[in-house]
Amino acid sequence: MPDTPDIFPCFRYADAPAALDWLERAFGFARGLVVPDGAGGIAHAQMSVGRGMIMLGSRRGASDDALERALEAGAQVTYLVVADIDAHHARATAAGAEIIRAPFDTDYGSRDYIARDPGGHVWCFGTYDPYAPSPG
Repeated sequence: MPDTPDIFPCFRYADAPAALDWLERAFGFARGLVVPDGAGGIAHAQMSVGRGMIMLGSRRGASDDALERALEAGAQVTYLVVADIDAHHARATAAGAEIIRAPFDTDYGSRDYIARDPGGHVWCFGTYDPYAPSPG
C-alpha cells in the first residue's frame, strides 16, 4: 500500500464537535467517520486532507486517564503539505486561526506558515513534500 499513509496524528479537544466544524472550515479537512460518545462529545472521529488523515476525540478530563496526563505533559507540531500557502493562510485567518507565524520562505525551498487551533494544537503548513524526489 505505497499510497496509503501509515501514521495518523491523534488530537483531543475540549469541544470536539466544534473542532470538527472548525478544522473543516479553517484548514479544509473533510469529515469521515464520526462516533459520538453519548455525552455530547466525540468518542472517535476521522478527518482527511489529501492522502493524509487525522483522528480526534473529546478530552475525557479524567485525572486517572494516562493519555490525558501525557497530553498535558508534552506538545507537538503537525505538518501538512499544502499547494497554495497564501490561499490556505487566508482561509485559516478568516476562520479565526491564531497565526503564530505568517507565511515565510525557508532555506530549503518551502513556503510555510504556522497556526494554532482553538484546542491549542500547533499546525505547520508548507509546500515541502518529504516524498517528492530531490532536485538534481
